[in-house]
Amino acid sequence: MAEIAAELRKIPPVTRFLVFSSAGTTLPALLGLVSPWRLFFVRELVFGDMEVWRLFTSFFIGSMDINYIFELAMLYRNSNGLELQHYERRSSDYAWQLLLASVPIVLLTLPLRSFSHTRALLHALTYLSSALAPPGAITSIFGLVNIPTAYYPYALLFLDLLVGGRKYALQGIVGMVVGHLWWWGVFGRNGLGAGGGGRGSLGGWAEGLAKAPRWLRDWFGERAGENVPAGRGGGVYAYPPRPRAGETSGGAGAGAGAGAASSATGYRWGSGQRLGDS
Repeated sequence: MAEIAAELRKIPPVTRFLVFSSAGTTLPALLGLVSPWRLFFVRELVFGDMEVWRLFTSFFIGSMDINYIFELAMLYRNSNGLELQHYERRSSDYAWQLLLASVPIVLLTLPLRSFSHTRALLHALTYLSSALAPPGAITSIFGLVNIPTAYYPYALLFLDLLVGGRKYALQGIVGMVVGHLWWWGVFGRNGLGAGGGGRGSLGGWAEGLAKAPRWLRDWFGERAGENVPAGRGGGVYAYPPRPRAGETSGGAGAGAGAGAASSATGYRWGSGQRLGDS
């Protein structure tokens, strides 16, 4: 048990909260311990009968079948990659931006009469992770098809349309819209990854709003001086070897993943030194 607890503590705090919230909401419903209808978002019950917990559970109630395994893995991989790479030592910012992103998700899905916001949240995180990926990064879909990571959200949307129909896909579109506003507003159109090509600092129109308030930073134990961007890329990506003098660089390598957006980072090794050289 001590080893399991130690491994769980290695998961960054916001991702750990998201995963535990998802499992804690969906598994009791799957086991029949609670009715899923007590967890879904119903506008009349939320705003009329003040069943406000539905605002929370509607973001974490997953599919009532085997597909939930893929949804949970997708949530973990995307969130873990974002928090470890683009929000390193800034978990408070990540938590705050997630909270802000949940507001337009709820508002934009009201006309759809959606009972769950889980899919929209997954698409928002997938879009953000893909937009911040290095140019040329490749993602594998179920280990069968490799596509540029920048196109992965659209491929996922197409799969949603095939599996769940138009209404299911519309929830994904809402998530992609929110994910785009998140990327553009916080990191800037020319900020990072596939959208801009750089991998630097924040610079979007909502940069000031995206910074966590002081009470939240204190709650995470983060000092103001540490609230800086990590400046590293995200995603499970393979990079071509560094070209030597007189050689041309190769194309970007393929990434790895199965049924979820990739979210670990490639590492750029130094050029090193030969033995005997000073």
